This record gives sequence, C-alpha cells and structure tokens, in this order.
Amino acid sequence: MQLAMGTPQIEPALPLPGPGALERAFDQHHSMVFRAAYRITGNVADAEDVLQTVFLRLSARQEGADEVSAIEGYLRRAAVNASLNLLDRKSRRNVPLEGAPEPHAREDQRDLREVLRIAIAKLGGRTAEMFALRFIEGYENPEIAEMFGISPMVVAVTLHRARKQLQKEIGLLGGWGK
Repeated sequence: MQLAMGTPQIEPALPLPGPGALERAFDQHHSMVFRAAYRITGNVADAEDVLQTVFLRLSARQEGADEVSAIEGYLRRAAVNASLNLLDRKSRRNVPLEGAPEPHAREDQRDLREVLRIAIAKLGGRTAEMFALRFIEGYENPEIAEMFGISPMVVAVTLHRARKQLQKEIGLLGGWGK
C-alpha cells in the first residue's frame, strides 16, 4: 500500500468465511496483531492505531473476493505492513532539532530504537516486512518463505541485503541474525 500525500487509504481485504467471522477473527487475533504492531512501533498508541487499521481493512473487503484461509498469517503480515507504513509516515514528519542538548543514557537507548525503526521502514515494503518478521517477530526463514510463497534462499538473500543496508545506514547491526 502506498500513501499519497500522507493520506491513509483503506484497501479492500479478503473476505472471511461465514457470518460473524470478523468479530471472531478480532476476538481470536486482536492481541497478536497488537503485539506485532507494538514490537515494531514501540508505542502503545501507535500499536492501537495499527490494530484499528488492520481490522478496518479487513472489514472493508470486497464482495466476491477469495476467502482468507490462513487468517493468523494474513493478520500478522497486515500488522507488520501497517506498522512499517506508520513509521515511514512519522519519519517524514520528524525534523531534527539543531543545537538540541545531548540526551542522557536512557534517552540514547530510546533514540537508538527509534533510529532502528525508521531505518527498517526505509528498507521498503517486502524487505522491511521480512526483516521485521525475522528479527522482531522471531519467525524462521522457511516460515517467512511460506508466508510469501517464495524459497527460503530468497528470504535469506533478502535478509542479508537488508542487514547490509541497515549496517551502512546506522552501522550497528553486524551481529544480527548470526
């Protein structure tokens, strides 16, 4: 999903089978969607926004579209994508303050996490999603490959390139995934 001029768009999602399916999906999976979003955004309010966005997209489904067969995987990927989109929009709005005082140690950690989140969002859709699923959500390469319908080797190469790009950008991720 690409956003034009910072305006959020609701994409039609795949329909769920049967009446009341959206409510059941929410009851069963809302905490997983929230946790996935929180791990990426690091912020409760942002994670709640992502949760809402994911289920709004699901409710805006088109009639006649294919049913969701693996709802948990679909919702997890939707949460990761929505979180990365949110971080990308936020990074465009943030303007560094010149002459700001040096932060203390605790603030340094918080700043580092924010820099990492922004750098991951800059990786681009599929690459950022794979990186988040592997290093934030803890999925293994074969599981990610199955989610994307690609080979584990493609996942490994994509993650290797993502780590190299992040290492160049922020110079700190040399030991990730070893």
